[in-house]
Amino acid sequence: MTKMNDFKEIITGRRSIRNYDPSVKISREEMTEILTEATLAPSSVNMQPWRFMVIDSEEGKKKLAPLAKFNQVQTETSAAMIAVFADMKSDEYMDEIYDKAVAEGHMPAEVRDRQVAQIKGFFEASSFESLKEMNLIDAGLVSMQLMLAARAHGYDTNPIGGYEKDQIADVFGMDKERYYPVMLLSIGKAADQGYQSVRLPIEKITEWR
Repeated sequence: MTKMNDFKEIITGRRSIRNYDPSVKISREEMTEILTEATLAPSSVNMQPWRFMVIDSEEGKKKLAPLAKFNQVQTETSAAMIAVFADMKSDEYMDEIYDKAVAEGHMPAEVRDRQVAQIKGFFEASSFESLKEMNLIDAGLVSMQLMLAARAHGYDTNPIGGYEKDQIADVFGMDKERYYPVMLLSIGKAADQGYQSVRLPIEKITEWR
C-alpha cells in the first residue's frame, strides 16, 4: 500500500467507515508499522499505558462478535478490529523506558535517576481513579494517532465505544483488573465513502483572552 504524505488530505479525508472490502487484508508487518507510528503519540511522563489487541483471525472475530452486537458489519468486513486498553500497571515498564532513553543518548543518567524517583513517588501517591483518568487520556491520544497513521497507509477506520467493555478482557484471556478497555477500532479498505460530517465553527467553541 502506497503511503500518503499530504497531512491535510489525511485529516480532511478521514471518515468513520463501517463497511470494508473483506478481500483486503493487512499484513502483520504493515500493521506493526502502523501501530509503531501510533505509539509516537505523547503520554504522561512517557509511560505509554496503551496496549493493543489486534483481532484479525476468523476465530478472534467470532469471539468478538457477541461483544460488538451493534457493529457486526465492521467486525465481519474489516481487515482487523483493534482493541485498545489502558494498562493500569504501566509503571512496571518505567525502568525499561528510562534506561533505554539513557542508552540511546536522549537523557543523561542523572536526569533519569531524578525523574524516575519523582515518577515512582507520583504513582505511589495517586489513586486508582486518578491514574485511570490519566491513562484514558493517553489511550485516547494513541487511538487518534492510530487512525491517522492508518489513513496515511491508505486504510480507513471507525472508532467504536459501544461494546461489552466489562467482558472483553475475560473473553480474550486478559487480566481485567489490570487492562481497562478504552475503545475498538475497525481498520481496513473502505467499501464506500462514508458520510462527511460537519463541525461547529471555531467562533462558537473558542474563547480568546
